[in-house]
Amino acid sequence: MKKILMIVFVTALTVGCVTNTGTGTLIGAGVGALAGQAIGKNSKGTLIGAGVGAAVGGLIGNEQDNKKKNP
Repeated sequence: MKKILMIVFVTALTVGCVTNTGTGTLIGAGVGALAGQAIGKNSKGTLIGAGVGAAVGGLIGNEQDNKKKNP
């Protein structure tokens, strides 16, 4: 599980996204999944961490995109 997650995370960072929302979602999901695994030490913790991280990262990225559009 850890190897697959790390491969997906590195691939996503390498490919990148066009918007800050997408980039924030990817980075947030990866960091959240790693934190969830470290805290919970199980798949449930990893999934919860990934979900929360993706949501928070997406919100932050969306806010950055809005600031670029409307300075």
